[in-house]
Amino acid sequence: MKCVQIKHCAYQHQQREYYNNAADNLIDYHNATVVKLVTDFAHLSAVSKVVSQKNTIAILDNFLFTIKDNMLIATGTDKENTITARMELLECEGEGSVAVNVKRMLELLKELPDQSLVFEVDDNNFEIHLQYHNGDYKFVGVDGNEYPRKEEEPEAKLEMIIPASEITKSIEKTIFAAGTDQLRPIMMGVLWDIKPEDIVFVASDTHKLVRYVNSRVQPGFEGSFILPTKPASILSSILSKEAGDVKVMIDSKSVSFETETYTVNCQFINGKYPNYNAAIPQSNPYELIVDRTLFLNAIRRVAVFATEGGLIQLEISDSKITIKSQDLEYSLSAKESLDCDYSGDVLTVGFNKDKLIEVVSNISSDNLILRLSAPGRPGLFIPIEQAEKEDWLALLMPMVVPNM
Repeated sequence: MKCVQIKHCAYQHQQREYYNNAADNLIDYHNATVVKLVTDFAHLSAVSKVVSQKNTIAILDNFLFTIKDNMLIATGTDKENTITARMELLECEGEGSVAVNVKRMLELLKELPDQSLVFEVDDNNFEIHLQYHNGDYKFVGVDGNEYPRKEEEPEAKLEMIIPASEITKSIEKTIFAAGTDQLRPIMMGVLWDIKPEDIVFVASDTHKLVRYVNSRVQPGFEGSFILPTKPASILSSILSKEAGDVKVMIDSKSVSFETETYTVNCQFINGKYPNYNAAIPQSNPYELIVDRTLFLNAIRRVAVFATEGGLIQLEISDSKITIKSQDLEYSLSAKESLDCDYSGDVLTVGFNKDKLIEVVSNISSDNLILRLSAPGRPGLFIPIEQAEKEDWLALLMPMVVPNM
């Protein structure tokens, strides 16, 4: 019989150490492995994000709990991506592993009060007996040896250290532009184009493209990989709550991100990413500057009167931009005008309303620059204020503008 005593802290509370000696009376120490630790729901919740909701392999519906080297290691995987969380034990005698259903475990821990918990795991049938001072629960786990092990990783070819905040920021600034079309899997991720003096992060769905150059990170080598959107989103969520540096280890098939608590391993998207620099216009002679918030709110109001997935028309003249939409089927139309900083030829251009809103929403500065060329050419959206050693821009393909 293995017995595991776990100090549980509910998700909404800060992790804190305390002892509940009364729970010790529940443990039969004869032929038992006794483990005491402080854990919290947040660690397991983070690991669970990688677990698919539609697994075809039943064992993947489980956490793997491994007790080793005075640590409890919780693992979750979807076969392509794996997350582990390491939690230090207060006391430990012996080692072992058991697989525990993710949904049941999380739902139970979420509802339990802050108490010392006792896990008793039967080595023969993997029945789990969970107790706390006024509760008693029984369920069945799975032999930890049945849990799929990650193939032995090739030796990392490239390594770099990046602050967690820089990874989070770089993903958040680009991931919204990634594609969702499974017929074009190469676009369903964020490109990391690594150069000695910076990293260029790129995402595109072929209608819009975002490029973010981060020169605060200087890897000192060259390389590239495409991080799929699922692990990219999970990684950003985990690292947003982590302080300090992240060790990034790149091999021929995958990349691992390691902090003091977590390791996130992700397989690359296979294939060569399109030449993003060739898609970005180098000469857009028409430039206007407009208040981002006023522009965004006007687009949202006018978009209400556009067809579904329809056209927003921008008419630009001296110091003014007029935003128009219409739905001929229902005899609907709308327009608003805003002041802007522009002097040049009168210009009319159209964009998809949803993609235009998405791009403008993700610009962080108070004012934006819109650079245009001919009506059939892409528009460039650029924050007028950017942080030191970063360069963000978005490209948006135009739509054909009919006579209104």
